Formats: sequence, structure tokens, C-alpha cells
Amino acid sequence: MQDARLRDDPALLDARGMRIALVQARFNIDITDALLQSCLRQLRELGAEPVRVLTVPGALELPQALDQLARAGGVDGLVALGCVIRGETYHFELVCDISAAGLQEVALRHGIAVANGIITVENQQQALARVDKGAECARVVVEMVNLARAVRAHASAEESR
Repeated sequence: MQDARLRDDPALLDARGMRIALVQARFNIDITDALLQSCLRQLRELGAEPVRVLTVPGALELPQALDQLARAGGVDGLVALGCVIRGETYHFELVCDISAAGLQEVALRHGIAVANGIITVENQQQALARVDKGAECARVVVEMVNLARAVRAHASAEESR
């Protein structure tokens, strides 16, 4: 199998025809709105127009919504966008750990690209400085969809031999 490296193969960021769904947490909505706009801008620049944009109450609900979208089908990749700001209790760690594990579980269970755009920060200032994570997630999901397609094409070619 050929080694496909992003820096050598801009086709890995070609999103034309991709069906990408985004799920945005409403908790810390000023931040998640900025993440969403960053992601949408980058997806459009890469050639994709998201097929769905849904919102959920918070980061803990993101995995459930992504799981439902993956089960429903009709999407090539998913992006989760959220913001968890540390408070004075252990709740921060729980939300961060559980939501991240849930996103990974969705990706592995359904064999679908999932970009984790849940930023976890100490304060609002750090959150505002990280809203470009939305664009990063757009690139990640597109690259991973293209990687999955390349792996499937390679497997099919191997079976044909």
C-alpha cells in the first residue's frame, strides 16, 4: 500500500462530495458558535457542504448524538464541537474524559471518521484562543474519510488479484 502523507498529497484534504455532519454543544455557546463557524468555513474551503448541523445541551450529550447520526447512515464523517471550562470541582475531569471516550467509541463501533472538537481549557481566554480547533477538526475529518476510502480501495484491489 502506498504511504499517503498529508504534506505530500493534498488530495487527502479534498472534501468534494463528502457528507459531513456536525454536532455542537450549546454549553459555552459563545465559544462553540466560534468553533462551528471556524469548522464550517474550513469545510467549505475544502469543498464540503455539511449535510447536517445539530445542537445538544453539552459535551456529555455529543457522543449520543453522533452515535445516532452514525446509526442513521448517510454521512461519511462526524465532527463534535464543544467547550469545557474548568470549574472548582472534579466535574471538569469527568466531562472531559467521558465525552472523549464516547467519541472514540462511536468512531470505532461504526467505523466512521469522528473529529473531536471539544476544547478543554482553564478559562474563557484560553477558549477564545483555541477556536481555530474548529478548522482543525474539518481537516481531520476530511483526511480520515479519505484515508478510509483509500484503505477500502486498496482492500478491494487486493481481493481482485
